[in-house]
Amino acid sequence: MSSPHARTTGTPRSAIGMIAVAAAAAFLATFNETFLNVALTPIMESFDVDVATVQWLATGYLLVAAVFVPVSNVLYHRFATRPLFVVVVAFLVVGSVIGALAPSFGVLLAGRLLQAIGTGLLTPIGMNITLAVAPREKLGMAMGLVAAMTTLGPSLAIVVSGAMLAVTDWTTLMWVFGALALVVLLAGAVLLRTVVTLGKPVLDVLSFLLVAVGLVGLLYAISTVFSGSVIVATICAVVGIAALALFVVRQNRIEHPLLNLQPFRSAPFVLGVSMLMLGLLFVFAMNVVIPIFLQTVRGQSPLGASLLLAPGILLTVILGPVAGRLFDRHGGRVMIPAGFAIMALFALLVGAAAGHESVLLFGALYIPAVLATALVIGPAQTFGLSRLDRETSPHGVTVVSTSFQIAGCLGTSLAVGVYNATTSLTLQGGADLLSASTSGFRSAAVLVALTSALGIVLGLAATRASKRARAVQAAHAEQAAASGTVRTVEDLMKSDVYALTTEQSVLDALQMFTARGISGAPVLDADGALAGFLSDGDVMRYLSAEHPSSTNIYSFAIGESADLEDAMADLVALPVMRLATREVITVDADASIADAVAVLSDKHLKKVPVVRGKGGPVIGIVSRSAVNRLAISSYLTTRELQSA
Repeated sequence: MSSPHARTTGTPRSAIGMIAVAAAAAFLATFNETFLNVALTPIMESFDVDVATVQWLATGYLLVAAVFVPVSNVLYHRFATRPLFVVVVAFLVVGSVIGALAPSFGVLLAGRLLQAIGTGLLTPIGMNITLAVAPREKLGMAMGLVAAMTTLGPSLAIVVSGAMLAVTDWTTLMWVFGALALVVLLAGAVLLRTVVTLGKPVLDVLSFLLVAVGLVGLLYAISTVFSGSVIVATICAVVGIAALALFVVRQNRIEHPLLNLQPFRSAPFVLGVSMLMLGLLFVFAMNVVIPIFLQTVRGQSPLGASLLLAPGILLTVILGPVAGRLFDRHGGRVMIPAGFAIMALFALLVGAAAGHESVLLFGALYIPAVLATALVIGPAQTFGLSRLDRETSPHGVTVVSTSFQIAGCLGTSLAVGVYNATTSLTLQGGADLLSASTSGFRSAAVLVALTSALGIVLGLAATRASKRARAVQAAHAEQAAASGTVRTVEDLMKSDVYALTTEQSVLDALQMFTARGISGAPVLDADGALAGFLSDGDVMRYLSAEHPSSTNIYSFAIGESADLEDAMADLVALPVMRLATREVITVDADASIADAVAVLSDKHLKKVPVVRGKGGPVIGIVSRSAVNRLAISSYLTTRELQSA
């Protein structure tokens, strides 16, 4: 009852559909980040603009997307999941149509920035959906799938756009992306359900403005430091840092912060986000400098450059979920540092092969480099988010989603900046264009190799942090066992209770059970006093009696019963107290664990509400599974420490 993650051994069909939609959303958002990159040259020709102007289609997109990521958390908790998803994806569709029909560069840029708003909101919403519906024991695989789609998006966009530009013009890219977005919109409209308890969080406008100025200032400084004025970049960086500092101060002072900063108190989360950003930086950096190098220096067409990258990209999609399953079983102790090591090694080898005559050797060496990112991006993301509790997870998702945009801007700007700066310096030294450009590419490869080497250090630090956390957990368990502190129900109970109210309907209860992955909940009256307890078994018995065509509630969930419409209409109008058990068996917070075991066993119950004193308020839930976990926790913790 303490988590929105399902605790079943299998994944319900509805959850699989929602995870698939979330993965498609992740792909769609990141796919669009680089989809127009190959088309920048023909766009310049169409609207007669220079490089400094046209690059805003990429930089402006990332900036706006980063600014709107924090807003997603407010919207996610205020509006129902399905209509929110539909509206957000509609931004992508409308922006595509505007861009495809744009009569001027300004209109094209407006359409592109409208798409960016959708991207900034879509990425965290999709991730939150995955966190909400994926079973905890399969969370790594689910997040690995989402991470694979996130990695696939910007990489595959280059391949697809290169192939399309060989046979059509750039406006077709906008139409194709609009069609893809429309398909995802329709899928979300059909498959999604509300997966979060809704409230009325308020958007703090000043916080939004501060984070907007902060992110725009920093990202603009990074994107222009190599190509623009260093003084201007420095001023923008200072303004951005100051705005972000004020943003942090305000979040700690206001009652309803735009972004809860509690995730940053978790060292494993900070390490996970840092490793994630380094993995994404590698992807964005290599995916921008490789096509530039192959087209401008090695004489490859956009299609040829794209096809050279395709094998590694496609294999990465396959490896992503596999890496997630490996993380579920073994953790990231070996996987993440090994992934960074492979990335660093093969980045250097790709740089060395840049001067070789064979572009096939170049492409072959890139395959293991990009494959290794699957060992880093998904596992690092899961490592960080899995260390957060239910309350801070959505805010952690917002941080992770913002890091996607920042990593994209960092990777693109730093790689292109180093490439151009080294090429220019080498040309000034008297080298020819081929040698100078090769030196520029090798410098960019060294840059990503160094960032990957830093990732190895962070991966080892994350391992040490996990070991320390397990050691503390073991020490607490031993201390509790020795001192007898885990001897009352209050020591064992789950304190974050999901409760129903007497005004809710049975259908409301079932929706909460599904969204929270629970099988029952206490019912509280207007004063917060315990009025009853409703379980899915109570509902199943009622349905079997009143609607005999159903053998259990699951037949209704998959729509196989002809009696479904009448039954659902019945549940909408049925108050929870009609089915709830009124004489609720409870256990006092000060009762012993033995007393709780006796109640659960003698009454054949899965869980019992915990109250403070006779007739007191409900302060928690104690379950059979919690008792079982207590019985074996010391053994499992000791075994894990020995194998670490």
